[in-house]
Amino acid sequence: MKAVIAEGLTKAYAGDKLALNRASFSINEGGIFGFLGPNGAGKTTAVKLLNGMLCATEGSCSVFGIDPWREPEKAHALCGVVTEKAQMYNNLTGLQNLVFFGELFGVAASESARRAVEILARLDLIDAKDGKLSTYSTGMRQRLSLARAMIHRPKVLFLDEPTSGLDPESAQNVNNMIKELARDLGTTVFLCTHQLRYAEEVCSEYGLISEGSLLALGSLDDLRAQVSSGITVTIRAANLRAFSPPAGLPFRREGELAHWDVASREEIPALVKSIVEGGGKVYEVTARKPSLEEIYFALIEKRKGSQ
Repeated sequence: MKAVIAEGLTKAYAGDKLALNRASFSINEGGIFGFLGPNGAGKTTAVKLLNGMLCATEGSCSVFGIDPWREPEKAHALCGVVTEKAQMYNNLTGLQNLVFFGELFGVAASESARRAVEILARLDLIDAKDGKLSTYSTGMRQRLSLARAMIHRPKVLFLDEPTSGLDPESAQNVNNMIKELARDLGTTVFLCTHQLRYAEEVCSEYGLISEGSLLALGSLDDLRAQVSSGITVTIRAANLRAFSPPAGLPFRREGELAHWDVASREEIPALVKSIVEGGGKVYEVTARKPSLEEIYFALIEKRKGSQ
């Protein structure tokens, strides 16, 4: 089942500025979807539209078949939202904040407290549960914001830069929890971030966005197919000058490094063999496909070239 659907979703602000321009995408239930692009690309606008906080100028969207603008209460009951700035009550403790928000979603106080303790322990906040929010660091507040969004066990979790302000260990804990939510509970995750390397570690599907317009959609392999036909092989070897590459396989040489673009890994042994037979001494062989970051910038350049 599709958890989230957007069809031609558009939002124009004053002066006809398009924050989101005819975006269409769908997310499978239980998937981790990365909505990726720089600040100002339209990511937060999309989250607000999908949660009924804004009304679309054109197009439509739904969360498990519910129109979030027409039936916001039903949509909110299914969703959890984490923004870059945690909005909770400074005069309440971490535990009190979670129980309060749990009760807002209809969860009994005793059950909210039980769930809160469990989540706080997983996010390494259990020792701070009785401290007032005003004493929390930025990273602690961000983790508590994630706990608040999870307290009612939402079917869809919207995360807007969830690891902003976190130290590496805390960020890794959050990443692990995101994966577990999708894998073990079937929670659908809509992750907004400009950190493409981070998203590559967590997400299964991607939507790349720039200036309000979608550049591409799909899995990492789907996106790679749009910008590259194969694998880049780099070989570090001595005496490369005496080496003659196989016919039809041009390469780029940088001192002891040589780079090839090949269609598959099956071509690599022949390359190594040809270097050795040509008098070269091979020290290192690496093969890699384009990263998500490289794909994004390649698509940006591709769009500029078509304009």
